[in-house]
Amino acid sequence: MTTWTISTLERELADGGVVVAHWRATAVDGEHSASSYGTCGFTPDPSASGFIAYDSLTEADVIGWVQAELDKDAIEASLAAKIELDKNPTKGVGVPW
Repeated sequence: MTTWTISTLERELADGGVVVAHWRATAVDGEHSASSYGTCGFTPDPSASGFIAYDSLTEADVIGWVQAELDKDAIEASLAAKIELDKNPTKGVGVPW
């Protein structure tokens, strides 16, 4: 299962428009986990009908924006692949002595 969170937002103080969202996607499978972190930029338009000012936002609103901008399925597949590799490694490190 992958959990998406927003760690912080950058906004225009004049109109409350969000210009950058910092996001994290974390997948967990038992003892194994993998995560990805990034940012998404936005160009808010306060005159648009769907505009939501900073003070009225929910985390779910912003996660929806982020997932619409990114390839959500590819990110979640990449996290699942990292976990699978962690569970079934193909390479090792160390020395034989």
